[in-house]
Amino acid sequence: MPQHTLPRPICTHCDGFPTVAITTGQTTEDGERHTITAHCPACRGTGHSIGRNAPAGAYARVGV
Repeated sequence: MPQHTLPRPICTHCDGFPTVAITTGQTTEDGERHTITAHCPACRGTGHSIGRNAPAGAYARVGV
């Protein structure tokens, strides 16, 4: 029987696209573009909110 788990919130910094390939502008000997991989620093490449990246559940007015 499947387990029912709540979906984790999507990272607000990368909108769920945590890993991208960036071209360096150089080509390899085969003529292909040289790329590097970059991960979202907020979610560490998971695409989901972690800790302080999680959106606030509710706003409350405090004080006068």
